Amino acid sequence: MEMTLRWYGSKFDTVTLQQIRQIPGVTGVITTLYDTQPGELWEQERIHALKEEVAASGLHISGIESVNIHDDIKTGLGRRDEYIDNYIKTLENLGKEDIHMVCYNFMPVFDWTRTELARVLPDGSTALAYTQEAVDALDPEKMFESIAGDMNGTVMPGWEPERMARVKELFALYKDVDDEKLFANLKYFLEAIMPVCNKYDINMAIHPDDPAWSVFGLPRIIINEENILRMMHMVDDVHNGVTFCSGSYGTNLKNDLPHMIRSLKGRIHFAHVRNLKFHSPTNFEEAPHVSACGSFDMYEIVKALYDIGFTGPIRPDHGRSIWGEVAMPGYGLYDRALGATYIQGLWEAIEKGAIRK
Repeated sequence: MEMTLRWYGSKFDTVTLQQIRQIPGVTGVITTLYDTQPGELWEQERIHALKEEVAASGLHISGIESVNIHDDIKTGLGRRDEYIDNYIKTLENLGKEDIHMVCYNFMPVFDWTRTELARVLPDGSTALAYTQEAVDALDPEKMFESIAGDMNGTVMPGWEPERMARVKELFALYKDVDDEKLFANLKYFLEAIMPVCNKYDINMAIHPDDPAWSVFGLPRIIINEENILRMMHMVDDVHNGVTFCSGSYGTNLKNDLPHMIRSLKGRIHFAHVRNLKFHSPTNFEEAPHVSACGSFDMYEIVKALYDIGFTGPIRPDHGRSIWGEVAMPGYGLYDRALGATYIQGLWEAIEKGAIRK
């Protein structure tokens, strides 16, 4: 595996490349052209400039998260084929720049849902959190307003103000889209892009829906082992794979995370490793990465990745806000740096234990 950190670019991220470079063991970043819109073509010149900026810091681009997918593709409406053509050209430009992994999602309207961005934990740190009762009490059009005040002046992925201003329109767009239609539209998209992925060896790593159940009645399909295997079988190409995000799949306590990892051997192209602490099956907060701090056995999750021979990029995921840091919620420096070193410690122990056997 290669240890990485997500980075949103010098214009948008509160964490610098120089700081990331100083985290022990981190050699790459997972980044994006954060000011592009879904459906927009990524020009090779811009990708090259980003690549050069990262390289100048002593790091490299390990993958892209995300090349966002336009809603016309997800709904199968409007200018779908035009936006898919732009996506294909973007993948071609990434391939020409020697970038070979793209994390993306196929979630309707909201890329992820949390009801709190700064739940205060017993130690005084703050974390992202979710409570189903809070969602049930909300008008979907007011969802953004309920959390906007805790964004610390940043623009959070999937919650861009321009997009949130269109929430009513977006809900209307998806009113006739159920799970089966969403699967069919995902299949159409994947079949269209696989030729360019094969040409440039680009691994498409779909990110799970978060949380792993329907929110506000919207369809959610990347939620469990059964659906992931269905997705991979319907477009059976090694480049059609997954981002294994323990925190997203783990929102549903019925998902056996180590077992899922082993069932997806050879098709996990990217891993997000993080912990959650549950107060009920639908009330949880994002915990420190250490097993004892949450509800997951992080050793078993990392061991499963080791056992299947995972060699791709891995990153700590959402961190708490600690030590007075003011940053994009979930994406500060300090707690993610702790997570990166903890994950590497687990990996080293597992690796050395396997060798000594």
